[in-house]
Amino acid sequence: MLDAATYTPRFKADYKNRIRAALKEEFGYKNDMMIPRLDKIVLNMGVGEAVKDTKKVKSAQADLTLIAGQQAVITKAKNSIAGFRVREEMPLGTKVTLRGDRMYEFLDRLITVALPRVRDFRGVKGNSFDGRGNYAMGLKEHIVFPEIDFDKVDEVLGMDIIICTTAKTDAEAKALLKQFNMPFMA
Repeated sequence: MLDAATYTPRFKADYKNRIRAALKEEFGYKNDMMIPRLDKIVLNMGVGEAVKDTKKVKSAQADLTLIAGQQAVITKAKNSIAGFRVREEMPLGTKVTLRGDRMYEFLDRLITVALPRVRDFRGVKGNSFDGRGNYAMGLKEHIVFPEIDFDKVDEVLGMDIIICTTAKTDAEAKALLKQFNMPFMA
């Protein structure tokens, strides 16, 4: 049985033992605090069908909670848009922010389990950085995560994954994610 006090996620230990030293050597940082690290991972599911059926948001929230291992919150419309039949405060999606050990655990599951299960997977785009060291990607099917029993899923939903780092540039952030074996396209 795992002891919670001594357990360290695999990717967190790898970052401390190997990745920090590799990045310090690659970019020539003078101070250990300059080395980029993961800050947070934000998972988001927009449920467009929520306009017709609000139960779909609850279902998406339950699925995202299973995937993240942490309670997801429901996002609501800030203002009304008549063309989309959206009213103010109407539930439209769900999100969760992961930090610390849960963040490392999720990144481990994403890279080693979920991404290889994506159909026709050739790698993730290497140009989806925002200019400040954050990486955004999308999945068309949330059922690639092993926590989701796809026999019980009534509708397959997409999800956004934003990986926020403390890197100052996209090159540093890409080097950090490459050290975690993020499968970028060639």
